[in-house]
Amino acid sequence: MTAGLLPPHTFSVAPMLDWTDRHCRVFHRTLSKRALLYTEMITTGALLHGDAKKHLDFSPVEHPLALQLGGSDPLALAECARMAEQWGYDEINLNCGCPSDRVQSGSFGACLMATPEVVARVVDAMRGATHLPVTVKHRIGIDDLDSYELLYRFVQTVADAGCQTFIVHARKAWLTGLSPKQNREVPPLRYDLVRQLTDDFPALTFVLNGGIQTLDDAQNHLTWAGGVMLGRAAYQTPYLLAAADRDVFGTDTLPPSRREAIEAFRPYLAEQLEQGVYLSRMLKHTLGLFAGHSGARHYKRTISERAFKDGAGLEVLADALAGIPDSVLDSRELLPPEREAKALAATM
Repeated sequence: MTAGLLPPHTFSVAPMLDWTDRHCRVFHRTLSKRALLYTEMITTGALLHGDAKKHLDFSPVEHPLALQLGGSDPLALAECARMAEQWGYDEINLNCGCPSDRVQSGSFGACLMATPEVVARVVDAMRGATHLPVTVKHRIGIDDLDSYELLYRFVQTVADAGCQTFIVHARKAWLTGLSPKQNREVPPLRYDLVRQLTDDFPALTFVLNGGIQTLDDAQNHLTWAGGVMLGRAAYQTPYLLAAADRDVFGTDTLPPSRREAIEAFRPYLAEQLEQGVYLSRMLKHTLGLFAGHSGARHYKRTISERAFKDGAGLEVLADALAGIPDSVLDSRELLPPEREAKALAATM
C-alpha cells in the first residue's frame, strides 16, 4: 500500500472523556487532516434517553471521525449504530476498555472482556444495523484474567462476529483497587502481546494504544502494527499532530505552523462564541500547543485566568498570543523526541 493510500487507522487520536469533545476535534483537525479522530465515549442511555443532537452533532471538518459507544445491550447499541450512520460518522467503536466504577456499574467498558460472547452478540447486532465499520477498543486483560490464551479467545470470538479492527490498549485493567488514571499508568505495558496478536490473526487489523508519546514512537510501532493511537500525548502536546500527515501518511504538505493552526481555529471560535459557547471550553484544548517553548506559561496563564469569564472574546486569545515569540509561532519544527517527551511529562 502506498503512503498516500494509508488508511485513517494508521494514526489516530484516542477517545478521552472530557477532552476529545467537538471543540477539541476541530482544533486537532487544524493540525492534521488525515488522523482519525474519536468522540468521547457516549453511552447508549445518553443517546436514546437524552439529548442525542447535543452528543452527536459535529463539524464537517472533523472527518474522518469515529463515534465511540458505551453499552452492552445489543438492541440499544444497534439503534445507536443506526443513529451514528444517519449523523454521518465514519466508524462506530465499542468501548471494552474503560475501567471506571461508573462504567462497570452499567456492565460495559473493560468488564466486557470477561464475557466475549456478549461482545460478539453486540458486534453482530451493530453490524446488522449499519453499513459503517464496527470496531472494538479493549485492554489486554482484566484483573487476574490476563493470560494470552484469554486475550486470544476474546479476539477470536469477537472476530467471528465480524469485527475486523481491534484497538488494543496494551495494559491490563484492574477493576478494583486502581483509579482510571492509575489504570493508564500502573499496569505494565505489554506490546509483545499485541504483536503476538498480529502474528496469530494476520487477516485482522490491530491498532496499538498505550504509552506512545512521540511521532518517532509511533513510526517505530508502525513497522509491525496496523496502526497507532495516541492519547494524552496528542492532547497535552498537540503540535506533534502537525507532522503526522507528512511523516506518517506520506503526504507532500508542510506541517502548519502554530500560528497557522490558531488562525485556522479562529473562525470556529468566533462562530461558537456567537452561539453562546464560553471561550474557555474551546481554548482549553490549545493549552499544550506551546509546551516546551518560550511563552507557554504566559499563554496558559492568560487563557486560564480570563477565558472563562462572561463576555470573554477573541481579544483574550490575542493577548495570550502576544507573549509567544514569532520564532515559535512560525516554526514548523517539532521538539526533539526527548524534549517532546519531557514537555508531555511537565503537563501531567
